Amino acid sequence: MLELILGGARSGKSRLAEQLAEGSGLAVTYIATSQALDGEMNERIGHHRARRPASWALVEEPLALARVLGAQAAADRCLLVDCLTLWLTNLLMLDDDGRLQAERDALLACLGELPGRIILVSNETGLGVVPLGELTRRYVDLAGWLHQDIAARSQRVVFTVAGLPMLLKGEPL
Repeated sequence: MLELILGGARSGKSRLAEQLAEGSGLAVTYIATSQALDGEMNERIGHHRARRPASWALVEEPLALARVLGAQAAADRCLLVDCLTLWLTNLLMLDDDGRLQAERDALLACLGELPGRIILVSNETGLGVVPLGELTRRYVDLAGWLHQDIAARSQRVVFTVAGLPMLLKGEPL
């Protein structure tokens, strides 16, 4: 089962994904895409680590997400990816359009092939004003197109606001 959980910053999307993974009854592998590039990001990572059960496996991968998903997915496992927009940012910052496109294509290609339960978390960035600057506009565009493509492949899509999940597609929570 493929699930996409969207929401703004501090909307409760990660907490919901963690609850769904914990309640799945499956072994959970948390796939973190963040990189501790500064003190603030270190704090965010620490907050997420403290919330996760000690029994969960952890894979940290900022770029090659499709490769990790293919290696980790199993019928008796739940993979929780947090988050797609950090992964996209990591790829954008490489300033290598070929790599970004290859990784995006690989992710979209593998999603329908993966066994087990896959929960993808991502920030919905397209609800505010159009950002100033070419890079930020490109990021918002790429994130929006990625979300549309993943939502089309997903069995369930949830939008989270103020800690409340709103079902957009699929079976109720």
